[in-house]
Amino acid sequence: MKRLLYPLIASALITIIPFLLTFEMGQNIVRGLFGYEYFALLLFIILIKDKLSSGIISAFAGMRFVFLVVLATLIITLFFVAWMDLQNLLATKGREVGWYGVLPFVTCGFAIIMVWKVKSFTFNAICLILFVSLIVHLFALNHYVVQPLAQFPFIDYLARSAPMPPQRKNIEDNFKAKYKVTDSVTITREYLDFSRSNVVVLVESWGIPLDINRFDGQLKVFDGVMTVSGIHNRMYSRTRTAEREDLMLNITIDSLRHRDTVFLPKVFADVGYRTTFLFGGDSLEQGRYKYIRDKGFEQVVYGNGLQDEIMALKMDSILADSVKKHFIAWTTTSTKFPLSSFLDIYHSDTDAVDSSYTLLLMRTLAHVANLAHKYPNVRFIVQGDHNPILSPIQFQERFYKRWVPFVVLN
Repeated sequence: MKRLLYPLIASALITIIPFLLTFEMGQNIVRGLFGYEYFALLLFIILIKDKLSSGIISAFAGMRFVFLVVLATLIITLFFVAWMDLQNLLATKGREVGWYGVLPFVTCGFAIIMVWKVKSFTFNAICLILFVSLIVHLFALNHYVVQPLAQFPFIDYLARSAPMPPQRKNIEDNFKAKYKVTDSVTITREYLDFSRSNVVVLVESWGIPLDINRFDGQLKVFDGVMTVSGIHNRMYSRTRTAEREDLMLNITIDSLRHRDTVFLPKVFADVGYRTTFLFGGDSLEQGRYKYIRDKGFEQVVYGNGLQDEIMALKMDSILADSVKKHFIAWTTTSTKFPLSSFLDIYHSDTDAVDSSYTLLLMRTLAHVANLAHKYPNVRFIVQGDHNPILSPIQFQERFYKRWVPFVVLN
């Protein structure tokens, strides 16, 4: 038992002492009870130390030199990991190293003294002990996340020192000061006008760029017809889900707890509107042939590969019929990733992808703006379905994650 307990206590000593000496009231730092890497290194130090003292190794000078090098390497690694661990703690608190720099040498030196007389396990036994320790740590963490059993200084150091991608989940204040920002995923129903025709446009891969000036430039295409502009959240990066969110009026629950969703096409059809769904792709994409008609559309038009320019003309021809009021939903396709000219999804040139995407997006938005100018008595609600995905990571990092624009025209 002592063979296992001493290395465990020594690894806990190296882990906890720097934490206690840098402790501050009110700090929010989760810290393991023992250092997993310290524990592993100490077990192997004991093993190599015992090998050196055995008669077989002592008889061969060359082999003894190799083991001495291995032992020295393990000890130096122990000090190095302790130094990285100290750097992690101080970086979290924003402190300089100062006198804390002596702690790795003191704690590691004392830990080596503690275990030096302990007998070693076999190599296979050490591997088994480390495996079981990791499983116990993960099991305990799954049930009590507030206090992990093990600390992993080297992994923490790599995570801290690795290049950090830009923050993409929370909208910055400069956006909030200029645009309406809401966590709601259902925007359409808030801006519908039951006194006239309504068009809901879902723009493929139109996300919020991190650069507010870029977003400002995109919205200039709607000058003269834009009445509301803002940003809202999406639960998932999936066009089918966005279509459902945008076409949903409400969800009712009866006395038996049965849920029933009321969709806008059905509501508009019931009051005499002509309801149409437009999609430039194939009906098989994401199973639209199954669920679009269930939403209550009287007419469904699939382009089977037609670009947004042609689908805009189809919408134009529908709106030209002013005998009845219309409810039209159009999901665009021209900016769907991967773009046709960049089939290598994650390794294409980032700037080239961005340039092509911007050109296609602005063309689609211009088609919508032209329709809004041509039909000033029609309410247009235009939204993105999700931020760009299936594209180079560096390109994706230019957009907020799960935030999309919405604009109301006329």
